[in-house]
Amino acid sequence: MDDKLLRYTLRVDRLLFQKFRYIAESEGRSANKEIEQYLKKRVAEYEQENGKIEVNQ
Repeated sequence: MDDKLLRYTLRVDRLLFQKFRYIAESEGRSANKEIEQYLKKRVAEYEQENGKIEVNQ
């Protein structure tokens, strides 16, 4: 596995996730990839409003 990838357990309401998975499939993505897209979008929005987030690697 690529060292850049992180495994994260997400606890979420079952019905909400089923609906989310439906949306992901309608977009041609897995639920995991759909979550990744949402995360990228939210980080970009935040950085646009507040400046670049600096993280220690």
